[in-house]
Amino acid sequence: MSALAERLAAVDARIADAARSAGRDAQDITRIVVTKFHPASLVRELHSLGVVDVGENRQQELVAKSEELSELELRWHFIGQLQTKKARSVRRAAAAVHSVDRERLVDALDAASEPGDAALDVLVQVNLTDDPARGGVAPDGLTALAERVAAAPTLALKGVMAVAPLDESPASAFARLAGYAELVRAVEPAATWISAGMSADLVEAIACGATHLRIGSAITGPRPARV
Repeated sequence: MSALAERLAAVDARIADAARSAGRDAQDITRIVVTKFHPASLVRELHSLGVVDVGENRQQELVAKSEELSELELRWHFIGQLQTKKARSVRRAAAAVHSVDRERLVDALDAASEPGDAALDVLVQVNLTDDPARGGVAPDGLTALAERVAAAPTLALKGVMAVAPLDESPASAFARLAGYAELVRAVEPAATWISAGMSADLVEAIACGATHLRIGSAITGPRPARV
């Protein structure tokens, strides 16, 4: 077994254990492998190990890797901060965007649709900190933003995404996120996704109802130097 396969199996075992402890079925949890700064060859190896869901947080990497690996059946998730001017290229490459945090971005992604396009899955990112510079909409703007997504004819509102703050326990932060997820489901009952949890806090995220985990170096290994 390769080192990559061993790391993948170890993370999947952690996910299964956490799901059992939370009284959940691990099959209901999607593991997204984040391949930031890693080459397309690593994604190809991941695919050979059964990985389908892959995440990128830079538009350039998303586009380049998705084009190079276009013959593979992969589901690309964009999880980083997105400029409106790059909305079109991200929409062309991604099946889901987890980081929608403002109305202008909603409108840009909707306008980027072309005839015959499938609906783009969208999650509203919630800022769980008091720092407005951090990514995500403030909780008091969440419902209005969710309504804007739900009204966009080419977007599918799927749920919420957040990153746990550094100065708060993940369990507390993700419990709050679960409450915000209920607000979004009041707008769109089918918006059941909760994208939360990374390598260090996946157990707490699963306990609080996370449906999508964003796992990077615990699977991929140390990131190469940025180029």
